[in-house]
Amino acid sequence: MVRGTKGPEKPEEERDDTAVSDFVERFAAELVVAGMGRMPSRIFSCLMAEESGVLTSAELSERLRISPAAVSGAMRYLIQVGLVAKEREPGSRRDRYRVLDDVWFESLTRRDEIMMRWIRVLRDGESTVGAGTVAGERLAESAAFFEFMIDELHGMLGRWREHRAGQAR
Repeated sequence: MVRGTKGPEKPEEERDDTAVSDFVERFAAELVVAGMGRMPSRIFSCLMAEESGVLTSAELSERLRISPAAVSGAMRYLIQVGLVAKEREPGSRRDRYRVLDDVWFESLTRRDEIMMRWIRVLRDGESTVGAGTVAGERLAESAAFFEFMIDELHGMLGRWREHRAGQAR
């Protein structure tokens, strides 16, 4: 499910499609600067701006004026990094794509899992290259950094949950 926004909602027919399209491209450009690929950025931005948060491949292709193959490739990436979910359209064989609830929270939670894997590999690498070597120290420092980040991330995510619960009251 996609959480509605606070405040008055604009009915779909009142939306300025040109302004929404401009927003999608501006947000996508910011995501590209942050390191995300151009097509995944445009598709993710489009889903974020969609009232339901759900679109089919054909709808994305039409709105963004891109090929179905471009949608497919970008979706593989967005699903892999946990920003979008693929689901079957009820009563149809068509897939549709949904921006996840609490997408940023979920994305950071997935980063936690990734950092844990990195720590294990870095610790293994430290023993492989030699714990007392310059390279070993570099790997140990990297692992320690990610351990610190995970601790901080857990605290931050907990504070976010408390913050959101306070707003819901």
